[in-house]
Amino acid sequence: MAEYVTTSDVLVALNGTIPFNSVSIPCNTGNVIPAAPGVLVLKGNTTNRFARYRVTLQGNIAVPEGGDVTPIALAITLDGVVLPESVAIFTPQEEEEYGHINTVATITIPCGCCMSVSGTYADGTEDDPSTTPTPSILVRRGASISVERIA
Repeated sequence: MAEYVTTSDVLVALNGTIPFNSVSIPCNTGNVIPAAPGVLVLKGNTTNRFARYRVTLQGNIAVPEGGDVTPIALAITLDGVVLPESVAIFTPQEEEEYGHINTVATITIPCGCCMSVSGTYADGTEDDPSTTPTPSILVRRGASISVERIA
């Protein structure tokens, strides 16, 4: 298992990647490689047809002071595309009210391939087209993304 964390509170723009900038638990097998702050490359190194990973994204999020109080969401992205099953939404009642989000996705990577995975601030207002999402959110220090090889 590999785990990466944020070491300070960060402001993340809509559709922006959460910058996980510290290694809490390194990957000793070479299957999880940090490519940029918040972006991890997963390898399909296997003698089988695929490698399967469980990716967990968790953190405390809030609307920053001066932001529009709307539903906010975190999601796991694969090669920059939000995995719909991983979208977790928190609806704050006021600015700077933190809520905890935890989401998990199972990702299958074909043998010999590599794919990037990251945590993203996604639009939490998709169910209500009349609502405009707040342009950025606060992600609290200690948010993390972990990757576990399960097959």
